[in-house]
Amino acid sequence: GWLTGIVGGLVIVLSWLDVSALALLLSAGLVVMLAGNWRDMGTHTWWTAAALPVNLPAAGAAEPSGLAVFGFFLKVGAVLYGSGYVLLAFLQKDLVERWQWLTSEQLLDAVAIGQLTPGPVFTTATFIGYMLAGHSGALVATLGIFLPSFIFVAAVNPWVPHLRRSPWTSRFLDGVVVASMGLMAVVSGKLAITALVDVVTVALAILSGIALFRFRINSAWLILGGAAVGLGFHLL
Repeated sequence: GWLTGIVGGLVIVLSWLDVSALALLLSAGLVVMLAGNWRDMGTHTWWTAAALPVNLPAAGAAEPSGLAVFGFFLKVGAVLYGSGYVLLAFLQKDLVERWQWLTSEQLLDAVAIGQLTPGPVFTTATFIGYMLAGHSGALVATLGIFLPSFIFVAAVNPWVPHLRRSPWTSRFLDGVVVASMGLMAVVSGKLAITALVDVVTVALAILSGIALFRFRINSAWLILGGAAVGLGFHLL
């Protein structure tokens, strides 16, 4: 509807301006919930995400410890909602822009590994943990990002039918979902700027898009094909 469309557009703009991804997820949920129930409330209540604090990139930090890696992925695993791909928004803002533990190129490598390996996109966290702190980093990153889901599923599962029947929580979840889509759009745009560097990469992106959306080719084959083309041009 028009409300979630507007909220999604605002999320895209504010996310591009480096507003916190978590703040946008929560604010979008509140905006859709309150505005959607405005008539039932009987009062004019307007909420906006425009006043949210901006997280500016910080100076480069020291090498991350295993505990720091675990803490980061535990936080992400506890607040991530909407899709595993929303993980990329947190990685881009914190690990690349804020703490500078990774480069955009390394994040793209991690995305490719997450697509290529079997299992959920969260396996990207395992690869990033390895890049940051070796084998122990891979282990704690995997543990950190998956641990909250086991706890939350056990706690929330009995309440899920009631949450969707409630006009308040249902609209809140609608807002969070559209915010997650906006975050994915922004991080995709930022990664595209890093990845599309010449005619070959642009052509690969276009052909991959056609193969994916028109012919439904598995993304793993697209990544392998792109790797083969990249290697071929490098050898030439």
